[in-house]
Amino acid sequence: MPFYKHYSFDLWLTLIKSNPAFKTERTKYFHARFNSKKKTIEEVATVFRQVDLMVNAINEKTGKNIDADEMYLMVISIINDYSTDFQDVDTEGLYLEMETLLLNNMPLLYNPESLTVLSELKASGLSTLNILSNTGFIKGKTLRKVLSSLKLSELLDFQLYSDEVRLSKPNPEFFKLMLNMIDREKHPEIGLHEIIHIGDNPVADVKGAKAMGINTLLINSNDLLISHLRS
Repeated sequence: MPFYKHYSFDLWLTLIKSNPAFKTERTKYFHARFNSKKKTIEEVATVFRQVDLMVNAINEKTGKNIDADEMYLMVISIINDYSTDFQDVDTEGLYLEMETLLLNNMPLLYNPESLTVLSELKASGLSTLNILSNTGFIKGKTLRKVLSSLKLSELLDFQLYSDEVRLSKPNPEFFKLMLNMIDREKHPEIGLHEIIHIGDNPVADVKGAKAMGINTLLINSNDLLISHLRS
């Protein structure tokens, strides 16, 4: 791989992955509290997967962002046979509960090399790094806490999350926002050919970055790992 002045990284399934214990505890929580139709644990888990896949697809198609609060209300509605009787749900309190569950069941590094590779890029003093991530059930404000705990945030120059700017990859406006935030004091003259975006999603990451003229590297969903950045 050639040297790049700026490295942009996707987050989920690129640098980190969910802790299975979090999804288990989240399912138990909704099964116990929002389940007037007495659905099974397995049925509740299926609803979470369906909503996650559906919202990801919608966000990629529209380039906009359906928020975590809306996603949790979708889950509650579907569990209860598409009821819209959720006016009394404290969405802020519910999200805080989900954040606590996540931080007690912290996401994991996707690959042990993730931290090492980013550390090497940062230590060179020649490159800047960022996160450019679509979000779903977990908001950017929570992911910042996660990355701090995992010692990743100290290696990053900035982090961009779809829920905070209401844009989702592959929307070119999201990539433009990333380009505009690159440190121009450190890189006063930087061309698109000197920037690379790394991710696991062929549409959101590869198609989106290529449409902007940015280099791309697809990892984890194919036969390449993050260590390929060393070669």
